[in-house]
Amino acid sequence: MYKHKRKVILSSFLAISVALFISNPTKLNAKMSNDSKLDAYLKFTRVLTLIESQYVEEVNSTALVDKALKGLLANLDAHSAYMDAKSFKDLNIQTKGEFGGLGIVVSMKKGALTIIAPIDDTPAAKAGVKSGDIILKIDKKSTLGMSIDESVKLMRGKPKTKITLTLVRKGESKPIKVDIIRDIIKIQSVKSKVAYLNKDKKDKVIYIQISSFDSKVVDGVKKVLKDNSSAKGIVFDLRNNPGGLLNQATGLLDLFIDKGVLVSQKGRVKSENIEYKAHENGTKKDIPIVVLVNGGSASASEIVSGAMQDTHRAAIIGEKTFGKGSVQVIVPIGREEGIKLTVARYYLPSGRTIQNKGVTPDVTVYPGEATKKKDNEFSIKESELKQHLKTELEKLDHKKDSNTTKVEDRKDNKKSKKIITEKDILQDAQLKSALDILKVLIIQKGK
Repeated sequence: MYKHKRKVILSSFLAISVALFISNPTKLNAKMSNDSKLDAYLKFTRVLTLIESQYVEEVNSTALVDKALKGLLANLDAHSAYMDAKSFKDLNIQTKGEFGGLGIVVSMKKGALTIIAPIDDTPAAKAGVKSGDIILKIDKKSTLGMSIDESVKLMRGKPKTKITLTLVRKGESKPIKVDIIRDIIKIQSVKSKVAYLNKDKKDKVIYIQISSFDSKVVDGVKKVLKDNSSAKGIVFDLRNNPGGLLNQATGLLDLFIDKGVLVSQKGRVKSENIEYKAHENGTKKDIPIVVLVNGGSASASEIVSGAMQDTHRAAIIGEKTFGKGSVQVIVPIGREEGIKLTVARYYLPSGRTIQNKGVTPDVTVYPGEATKKKDNEFSIKESELKQHLKTELEKLDHKKDSNTTKVEDRKDNKKSKKIITEKDILQDAQLKSALDILKVLIIQKGK
């Protein structure tokens, strides 16, 4: 009688459970999910208690939780991280345009600490560090299993102190060691020169190099455009630009694209689904543009080059970009700590993502010197022959005043800093290709 009754009750319970599952599977799934969460939290607490009570050395509970959080965030992706008080305090240093260290931007690529790019005119760039180098050791400490934040802490230090990086470089048979002297990093994010596409200097174009997207970029570019209002075209050099502030990337795009979505971001939380749109007012939509990129172009650089490509606003020249297209937010935990968490991914106007894919240029050009056909020896035009012979005689007779020469040289050197010379172009095959393509775009526009 009891056994039979128990079977009836059990059968009834199963029937009710099945009925509940069929009628409202969401509630049952939610209950199961909550139970799983509770089990996970209890497991974490048990392990924490076990370590505190039995580990060979006494361990502080706060230190244990901090270590657990570091591991938790680091295992989500390469860009999420737990920030202790010091890291949280130093958070905005890089975007202000001045900070201490080596002058490189790093990321995790396939589990390896990889240099996205050395920043121009910094200790790392002067020491010969290259985009794509993998950092194997920082001084004598291995980077295997090290987080980005930990590596950055080790590389930053007092100015004028030495640090040694052991690098694995493509094309090198064994690791190489590079000694770098730390310094205060002052970034001039926007530099410009002019170039002339014809010898008569009629077709003037602007070359604008953006080394990083800090808070000064849009204003800097606006000033360059204002100072060179007669220019017929622009070359933006985003090579080895590791990214920076999103509002500067969209602000730059808004100067040249008059309508549509510039970039969007999408995540699990609806509030993270945002579209950044162009505005028509003040847009320079007709001036031809070429953008230079390479493997060191990342994040904001990829947003700019990718959006220009998708909207057919510019020709993209160079090599495939790095492929960093995720969105991080900083969430404070208490007063002095916080976490950096990936909450969304960026999408270009066409809907494609750059995360782990990068931007493929319209024309692939590898770095190196440009080739130029050598003229025949002593190939001088008849109109120039007399002046040439006169100059040679002056050299032989020492008639040219040395002081005058030095003054003229200084003037020429000062002037050359503002102008891209033929020598500059021939030393940079990618830049030469960019200028050649820009010349074609200008000709097409004039038809």
